[in-house]
Amino acid sequence: MKNTVLKFGGYGLILGAVIFGFALTFGGGLSYTTQEIIGYGSMVASLSFVYFGIKHYRDQVNDGKITFGKALLIGVLISALVGLGVGLVDYLYTTVINPDFAEEYLAKTLESYETLYSGKELEIKKAELTTQMENYGGSGFMAALMFFTVLVIGFIISLISGLILQRK
Repeated sequence: MKNTVLKFGGYGLILGAVIFGFALTFGGGLSYTTQEIIGYGSMVASLSFVYFGIKHYRDQVNDGKITFGKALLIGVLISALVGLGVGLVDYLYTTVINPDFAEEYLAKTLESYETLYSGKELEIKKAELTTQMENYGGSGFMAALMFFTVLVIGFIISLISGLILQRK
């Protein structure tokens, strides 16, 4: 199981890091909404290795059998490696490549709020977002958030893959 997790988790880690890194680095001209869609797409693409890792373990290592619990465990471990890659790239991006990311994001989002809200509601939304960015906008927190986001999505993919691939 260890070799399967390391092999397919490593593939997912590399793919996630590369796609997510490209999206962050070269997607600067795109809207944050588009960047977010690309980011989630890269996570799902990288997490496709969950399915293939479980299938490989069942067919090549375990004589065509795998329980739901073992499949779920393999999937979550692969997801953790993918999350590590995405979180690491996110941290490097926000500390080395574009350390002003949080301020740029805040400025653009506040600008978009001006078209959505007005008056008192606009001021409330601006204050809420500014406070959130001050409290949670650190690079370490954002990287951890990306890791856990990937892990949750990976858990869901692991559940589905485990249900599809289980054989006793």
